[in-house]
Amino acid sequence: MDWHELNKKRVADLRDMMKEHAPEVTGVMSMKKDVIVKHLAEALGIEEPRKVVEGIDKTAIKAKIVEHKTLRQQAIESGDHAELKTQRRKIHYLKRKLRKAASLTS
Repeated sequence: MDWHELNKKRVADLRDMMKEHAPEVTGVMSMKKDVIVKHLAEALGIEEPRKVVEGIDKTAIKAKIVEHKTLRQQAIESGDHAELKTQRRKIHYLKRKLRKAASLTS
């Protein structure tokens, strides 16, 4: 069983699993689903998936985003709407590039 299968289960089923696998945890009936999944995953030794960015230089792209944000702020202060739109589009493009390169690993 992995993290995604645990997350797909109903809360009632997760509470039953908590009674079976982690009886030392109290207050299960008042816990929300994400907290129950977290405790149950720890009890079963399942790691939470994390995003990993491969194939690009994440820090360089984030530095470019910060640079474009300062240029965007300057455009706002000067009232240059064409430059403002240009900087917003560049920021949007870079953020999409980061999101596209990110993938979940288990």
